[in-house]
Amino acid sequence: MNKILSLFFILILHHSFAQIKSGPMLGYSDMREVMLWIQTEKAEKVKIGYWDVESPKIKYFTEEISTQKSTAFVAKLLADEVLPSKKYNYEVYINNKAQKIAYPLSFQTQTLWQYRSDPPDFKFALGSCVYINEERFDRPGTPYGKGTDIFNVINGHSPNFMIWSGDNIYLREPDWGTKTGINHRYSEMRKTKDMQALLAKTHHYATWDDHDFGPNNSDRTFINKDLTLAAFKNFWANPNYAFKDEGVTGSFMWEDCQFFLLDDMYFRAPNDIKDPNRDYLGERQLNWLIESLKSSNAPFKFVVCGGQIINSAVVFENMSTYPQERKKLLDRLAAERIPGVIFFSGDRHHTVLQKMERENLYPLYDLTVSPMTSGGAKPIEEEYKSGNIMKGYETYNKQSFGLLEISGKRLDRVLKINIFDSKGEKQWDYSIKATDLLTK
Repeated sequence: MNKILSLFFILILHHSFAQIKSGPMLGYSDMREVMLWIQTEKAEKVKIGYWDVESPKIKYFTEEISTQKSTAFVAKLLADEVLPSKKYNYEVYINNKAQKIAYPLSFQTQTLWQYRSDPPDFKFALGSCVYINEERFDRPGTPYGKGTDIFNVINGHSPNFMIWSGDNIYLREPDWGTKTGINHRYSEMRKTKDMQALLAKTHHYATWDDHDFGPNNSDRTFINKDLTLAAFKNFWANPNYAFKDEGVTGSFMWEDCQFFLLDDMYFRAPNDIKDPNRDYLGERQLNWLIESLKSSNAPFKFVVCGGQIINSAVVFENMSTYPQERKKLLDRLAAERIPGVIFFSGDRHHTVLQKMERENLYPLYDLTVSPMTSGGAKPIEEEYKSGNIMKGYETYNKQSFGLLEISGKRLDRVLKINIFDSKGEKQWDYSIKATDLLTK
């Protein structure tokens, strides 16, 4: 009898999930809007019902959207009848039928704290380099993906949001030549079973690196960059894009902190071209970054880039391999005396905190968190010699993620960096006070 009941339950669950391919996923959150994302198996009519947890009898609905093959059956659904400082539960409707989903569905709006109180404490996850194995398209040999339970571990920490800092998918040879291949790779990554509960209750923001953009070590000459750009915008739900139809550059606030999502691919000149002034971010994006940082009043200004910026070793895809533009960026940060800047990066398949001392200015930090599921790697000899790697604040050859906590009163905010491995064991932590990142 127990076996019959178990089989019946499995069949019910299968039927409930059959119309959903991946998601729901939470995109950006603000005080008066929250974006939700979902992908269906085929063309369906989709909407979201949601309600304030304190007033569950009043239900609101997003606009109903019909998913289409041209956009990989993706729907982006805007919850625009929300208020600040609230938590909401939600449910998915397909063809006007509520779907049974086996994990909690909830989202939050940001807090209206200004002129009322100190900003609230919050925490967010950070990670990069997600390789999901698919044997028929993978290279022969040992699988490169190392398991996906890390997403359950991240979900267990209940971060307010998560930042994906590049190589969030790994486009492969059958993928990057066509829209069909690109959409397939995104769909395979996004439907990962262990990822679903994390997608459903944590807000997500992303930038990209070469493996989301095109082939390994690619640049602005990649012929299909507008196809991968369209797919990125389709599968993520960032709040804005600074340059409209070019690149993924953007910015968002979470409570009192500001995040700047850079694009190190779309405007980037070929790695080996001889022009000493070749672009890494490009002049327009670099100007946008400096001006945006200068105008920001946030105590912490987090700059997220797929590649490392502070690492001074001229190796791999670090910004140091584009020395003139890196110097221009660092010089302008110094000249404008911009406080509170911290860099986040991915790409390198190891986790490390780097620190660059500056004369008469606060030091610049670059936190690299990588990989989440891909293979691990150590820095090379030149990087150890550079002097930027902070001894004791590295995690090599382990799948890992960051959990970053912001706490304290408005004028005394503290960032605590916590690094965990894929089993949830803490590797190290490090704290930085916003008051230590002020210009003198």
